[in-house]
Amino acid sequence: MLRTLSIRDFVIVDAIELEFAAGFTVFTGETGAGKSILIDALALALGGRGDASVVREGAAKADVTAEFAMAAGVDAEAIAWLERNEFGSEDGVILMRRVIDNAGRSKAFINGVAATAGQLRELGEMLVDIHGQHAHQSLLKNDAQRLLLDGQAGLADDLLTLAAAFKSWRSLARQREEFETNAKNVLLERERLEWQVGELEKLAVKPGEWDEITNEHSRLSHAASLIEGAQEALNVISENEADDTPPMLSQLSALNQKIGKLVDVDSSLKPVLEALEPARIQLQEAVYALNDYLSRVELDPARLHQVEDRMEAIHSAGRKFRLAPDELPQELEILSTQLRQLADASDLDAMRAQEEKLKAAYLALAQKMSKARTKAAQALGTAVTAAMQDLSMSGGRFAVALNPCEPASYGVEQVEFLVAGHAGVAPRALAKVASGGELARIALAISVITSSSTATPTLIFDEVDSGIGGGVAEVVGRLLKRLGQDRQVLCVTHLPQVASQANQHFQVSKQSQGNKTVSAIDGLDAKNRIEEIARMLGGLEITATTRKHARELLAL
Repeated sequence: MLRTLSIRDFVIVDAIELEFAAGFTVFTGETGAGKSILIDALALALGGRGDASVVREGAAKADVTAEFAMAAGVDAEAIAWLERNEFGSEDGVILMRRVIDNAGRSKAFINGVAATAGQLRELGEMLVDIHGQHAHQSLLKNDAQRLLLDGQAGLADDLLTLAAAFKSWRSLARQREEFETNAKNVLLERERLEWQVGELEKLAVKPGEWDEITNEHSRLSHAASLIEGAQEALNVISENEADDTPPMLSQLSALNQKIGKLVDVDSSLKPVLEALEPARIQLQEAVYALNDYLSRVELDPARLHQVEDRMEAIHSAGRKFRLAPDELPQELEILSTQLRQLADASDLDAMRAQEEKLKAAYLALAQKMSKARTKAAQALGTAVTAAMQDLSMSGGRFAVALNPCEPASYGVEQVEFLVAGHAGVAPRALAKVASGGELARIALAISVITSSSTATPTLIFDEVDSGIGGGVAEVVGRLLKRLGQDRQVLCVTHLPQVASQANQHFQVSKQSQGNKTVSAIDGLDAKNRIEEIARMLGGLEITATTRKHARELLAL
């Protein structure tokens, strides 16, 4: 559950630290006080979108941290996610932090470790479920209705499998259609690829071969000068017979002996001897290396001719294919792959058979999906219909229709919510028959019912009770309080009948500080709670009557 929320320099919030309890918590306040800013701040910490506009005017950055207390049985999915993504957690606590500076740059952290906004969002979906104040408007869209029903039915993984099967089937169907349309072009392309692959296979250039033969050619073509140069170097170092000058190695050895005798007389010359000895050793190693080189290098005109012929053949192929010589092996792999794919696709009968196989696999999955949706639709219709009776829609009925449609990534039916406002009337499309108030009540009923079937430990309702009043509001409050018995429920509300049902009550207000306006949030004790409920009942003027009514609501 959400334990604390720290908000700094967010919109009109200066600095707020909130502690939450289990059960049902409400936020109330005058219109424009910034009640929904709290939800927006929490959504930011959970990976929601944010830019420089969320930074309070004059501040350098907005900083929001949400602390969650985990319970092994409730938050198993989140705990496993943390371990899988190597975000350690101590004492059963999750810290989710988001910082956005006044240039719009964003930073995210999970338990103090740098993260991405996407990771915040992924983890946040396991911890919090937010129902926005405009949720009832989305219910008018068929896609939203389908997603809601599928979520209630627990079909998330099945939908991914179905979408993959649909993609495989339709992809092959498009290939087959293109092949039928372009059969002649396919044949010409196949002939071209066969010729190119044949040419390159005949040449058989191996990866790295070009570098090897260019190095060998350079060595063979300069063999005479290489031998002469190496021998000359060897003579200078150790075998000088051209004149009376002793070789370098002999001179250095003699010099070492002379300095060695001088060191016996004056030890201060020892550093000179220590500097000369490594030079003598290095010259000796150079002699070994030159002798080894001369033993391996030889004049070989026949081999040079072979290498030049091979280089010319590779060069010629490179010009033909408009490629560098060392790119030919990779080109052979590419062309061979294209030819195999074309050969696989060129068998029209095989393509059609495979297409039918993929279609059958998709339809089998779609049928399974349809059965699950039918079962979930019946359950949702029954539950929402029952809730409608409590929400002053006596005799009303809610149903979910599954209308056949062309195969799609989500299945072979479209979901449509139907409603009858009172008894004796056939249900019709929700968008056509529900008034604003009815739609709000139905949306709330659906939100409560679908939330009760999820494992998300914290539920947030942001003014989902708009368009509701009177006795219905009291029922709504009881529904939310009942939901709060099993999990944490936070609700932004303007209805005193809802607020009076809460276990914890915060009041949101605007305050002037010099030339700026900031939002303040205060937890209410019993006395102040009576005052706030009375304000919600009677407006700005609080009377003895409204206070009495407030006490009565709180006593329910």
